[in-house]
Amino acid sequence: MSAPSEIRLKRAEQVLEIAWPDGARFRLPAEYLRVESPSAEVQGHAPDQKVIVAGRRHVGIMRVEPVGHYAVRIVFDDLHDTGIYAWDYLRSLGEEQETRWAAYLAALGARGLSRDPPRRGG
Repeated sequence: MSAPSEIRLKRAEQVLEIAWPDGARFRLPAEYLRVESPSAEVQGHAPDQKVIVAGRRHVGIMRVEPVGHYAVRIVFDDLHDTGIYAWDYLRSLGEEQETRWAAYLAALGARGLSRDPPRRGG
């Protein structure tokens, strides 16, 4: 998979915009990138071990760091930084965004979880 022609972090919108040499463009929200992190912490070590990450509606991206010529590491403001987003994975996140997001929302609902962070006692 070729590298994106452009990666732009829109901090105010908490969106990563990615353009590809073939003209494909995707706007990937921080929350979506966080809950679909390729890290073992989220994906587990087998397909049936994927963790449903709840409470990340307001997560932000602090920075995007290059990893060689094949990927980026995204550092989120909840301090998650172990996901290495290879070009082919980022492309699939863009192409499958609607399906993956719907599956995530369904999984949250099935477990009684929320996109909103838990309220702190007061």
